Amino acid sequence: MKRIFQASLISIMAVLLTLTTFSVSPTVTSADSFDVQAESAILIDAQTGKILYAKQPDIKLPPASMTKMMSEYLVLEAIDKGKISWETTTQISDYAYSISANAEFSGIGLTQSKDYTVRQLYEGMAIISDNATTIALAELIAGSEGEFVKMMNAKAKEWGLTDFQFVNATGLSNEDLGENYPEGTDPKGQDLLSAKSAALIAYHIVNEYPEALEISSTMRSELDGRELQNLNWMLPWEDTNFKQFYMEGVDGLKTGWTDEAGYCFTGTAERDGRRLISVVMKTSSKSARFVETKKLLEYGFNTFANQELYPAGYQVKDESVIPVVKGKEDQVEIASASPVVTTIKNGEEKAYEVTYHLDKDKLSEDGELVAPVKKGDKVGTMEVTYTGDNDYGYVLGKEKTQTVDLVATATVEKANWFMLTMGAIGDFFSNLFSGIADTVKGWF
Repeated sequence: MKRIFQASLISIMAVLLTLTTFSVSPTVTSADSFDVQAESAILIDAQTGKILYAKQPDIKLPPASMTKMMSEYLVLEAIDKGKISWETTTQISDYAYSISANAEFSGIGLTQSKDYTVRQLYEGMAIISDNATTIALAELIAGSEGEFVKMMNAKAKEWGLTDFQFVNATGLSNEDLGENYPEGTDPKGQDLLSAKSAALIAYHIVNEYPEALEISSTMRSELDGRELQNLNWMLPWEDTNFKQFYMEGVDGLKTGWTDEAGYCFTGTAERDGRRLISVVMKTSSKSARFVETKKLLEYGFNTFANQELYPAGYQVKDESVIPVVKGKEDQVEIASASPVVTTIKNGEEKAYEVTYHLDKDKLSEDGELVAPVKKGDKVGTMEVTYTGDNDYGYVLGKEKTQTVDLVATATVEKANWFMLTMGAIGDFFSNLFSGIADTVKGWF
């Protein structure tokens, strides 16, 4: 009876322990159960470019004013290359003025025969998504919007975007522009972007021109005495109607809306030195785009972390040495030249494997390095492959792998002529004796 009681007590304690352990376990949302209420969406890490979540990321949709991200990049690039400066001035053309004066396009009413700085026009474009200021900047940089559109498409191809079409600098439909549609484009055309392509444009902006975030996070500015109030409701507004959308670390990037596009938003936020970029396209309402963006970003910050998987100098056991010929040493160690840092989902730290790929052009027919070998010489690559499920790859086009250089860890000098000669003689007699031994074996 006593034994039965003890066994029962142990069983009860085991159940209680299981229940207690379960109750304190953190809740982690999986990609399988996580969903975003948008026709297309994506979330990426801005440092590694790894895609953390994707929902129909490759379908082309009208991006509305998210088109202006490419226009912003080309303005920033022109400043960086010294073609213009923030203080460069320009005036408003008849075309840009007609757009600015049209209430249907939410124009702010620019003035002709007046000098505007690039900074003023950029703020109009980035803060309130103004169309006329965007056109004025396009004309300043390229001479016409038609030539600017060529630059937009060329840059997209340079980056490897696959799902895109730029027909104007603003994101309006060309039909909306009437007879002013950019030369060389379809009069009925409209800009198209996939969520993945939009994320890649944002990736280039935040990594190459982070100063853009100072403007995209500016809550209020002014132009010609008119207030420019940022359209991003996720910034720290005092207005109680917007407080529900606030998220710590959000500092950009671009809203968008047209009848065809619905409500879109490319968002970005930084926490503890880590930045994420999200895109939602064709959400149901002005507020929904921010609700879904917040959901995406929180998922990314809570479920993933950037970690150093393998340090610089990492070696694979039993593959860390390469034979060397014609050198003072007959082998040299190899190791990774730099650390491998990637974005890892919680609990998947071991879902990676390493493979060496030696450069055949640097090896002899027998798979040996030929001296001299210098410390740091590249001898191949170390490939790190993700072996888990639900991998979305990288926004830069990589699949499931990352690579770093594989290098020699020491210098192996070339042997002098005497040592090389003695080695050759040794090899000769070794081969001779091996041949004789094989012949003798054949006699018996």
